[in-house]
Amino acid sequence: MIRLISTILAITLATAPAMAQLQPSVVLEGGVKLEKTVEANGRTQIVLEDPKVVVPGDKLLFSTKYANKGSQQVDNFVVTNPVPQAVRVADDSAATLQVSVDGGAAYGLLSALTVKQADGAARPARAEDITHIRWIVPAIAPGGSGTVEYHAIVR
Repeated sequence: MIRLISTILAITLATAPAMAQLQPSVVLEGGVKLEKTVEANGRTQIVLEDPKVVVPGDKLLFSTKYANKGSQQVDNFVVTNPVPQAVRVADDSAATLQVSVDGGAAYGLLSALTVKQADGAARPARAEDITHIRWIVPAIAPGGSGTVEYHAIVR
């Protein structure tokens, strides 16, 4: 499992520079947290921890922080994250994000996408089919920053 975490972190961190898409004034930083539900004082809370060991079924939060280090506004900045094969995008994230099920060739809401099966027939795409997630940040002012994120489940 430690190897799985290392692989997930390596993929996330290695792809961050590629996500800048020729806009060097924007700096990206990828991260992964393990989401746990804990009981404290009779209340249920969700806490985020650095993953030490993950097992199938664990919920992870993948995030990409962006910051405009330049002196000019950056418009329509695109952040594209490949989804590691060791996870599937959680249904709550999959329903609202721009996703790809074909290796990043086309994007849309999951409900509008289809997957071609071995027999050539198309079926509605499912969360486990997602290969990439894309966000378009309308504008990042000089010195501005933010975070995009999605939840995933360890396969």
